[in-house]
Amino acid sequence: MKQPLGVILAGGLARRMGGGDKGLLPLGAGTILSHVVARLEPQVAGLALNANGDPSRFATLGLPVLPDSIDGFVGPLAGVLAGLDWAAEQGGDHIVTAAADTPFFPCDLVARLCAAGPGIVLAATADGRHPTFGLWPVALRDDLRAALQGGLRKVVQWTQAHGGVEAMFDDPGAPFFNVNTPEDLIKAESML
Repeated sequence: MKQPLGVILAGGLARRMGGGDKGLLPLGAGTILSHVVARLEPQVAGLALNANGDPSRFATLGLPVLPDSIDGFVGPLAGVLAGLDWAAEQGGDHIVTAAADTPFFPCDLVARLCAAGPGIVLAATADGRHPTFGLWPVALRDDLRAALQGGLRKVVQWTQAHGGVEAMFDDPGAPFFNVNTPEDLIKAESML
């Protein structure tokens, strides 16, 4: 398998944070999203951001911004599809996704997901699956598009139908800690 492309999923509505772009909130010397980019970029062959709305708000990142191709904020699978379509245009075979609000994921995420591949692989810990962190074959993009257009929204339901497996991350601490609330942002500052 050649080195996958990376896609940061930032297409959510951030309701628990009062709306807006959680990834653009300050964290340390940068933003939550700048920490995610710094972790994922060295692990992938190229990087893009899945986000809806005006892409210019992410201009400082210098990344392609991929909007969902399925209307209505249907969840993370729409972002995965946008990434798979972009990867197909780039000649990629796989993408690895990471959430824009999870700044401390493992620095060897991609290697560990790929080792469990080459099909769909979702990150998991003792706490459960982390379905926004996964390895996704570009070859399944048309199937995913049809599933989304047919009303499917559950990541695990679609991945299990395609033989998806889990890669266990038993790293100490909370490697997939995500910032969902103002209190989480305070905790993230202390975790830096």
